[in-house]
Amino acid sequence: MKIVLRAFSMIHAVMALLFALASLLLMAIAARTGWAAVAGGIDQGAALGLIEATGLMAVAVVALQIAQTITEEEVVREAHVSGPTRVRRFLSRFLVVVVVALAIEGLIGVFKALRENPEHLSGAALLLVSVGVLLAGWGVFIRLNTAAEALEPEAMEQAKQEDRKLD
Repeated sequence: MKIVLRAFSMIHAVMALLFALASLLLMAIAARTGWAAVAGGIDQGAALGLIEATGLMAVAVVALQIAQTITEEEVVREAHVSGPTRVRRFLSRFLVVVVVALAIEGLIGVFKALRENPEHLSGAALLLVSVGVLLAGWGVFIRLNTAAEALEPEAMEQAKQEDRKLD
């Protein structure tokens, strides 16, 4: 069984590496997009190009955060998401990044729709409403999960000890 668990850790390490590489490529594309936007002059076109570059950077941050979370949770700690404490911590780390990135994308969508195509404004607004629903659902999950965590105080202590591995 230990061989299988090590194989899973290796697969997770490869996945984390691929997410990190995707993040680097997205950052390079965002930098190129931003540079091209301002190279043509500082005008509304440059603003839209910079907004597009900002969106790419938000996606790059998500990819990098996913890489970090996978590395810390599945490779370094070799933690297996099974107990309520571990599930809450893993989902919280992931959802923080997703909520922030989607909120940024929603705002970018609103800016682009206002400047380019007002018909797309409802789609951008729907994305922002979805972010709010996701955030509210996450809050409910954390609230309900707290009761489950109280049943296993040793899991929280174990998670804290695993955190010391990373220091």
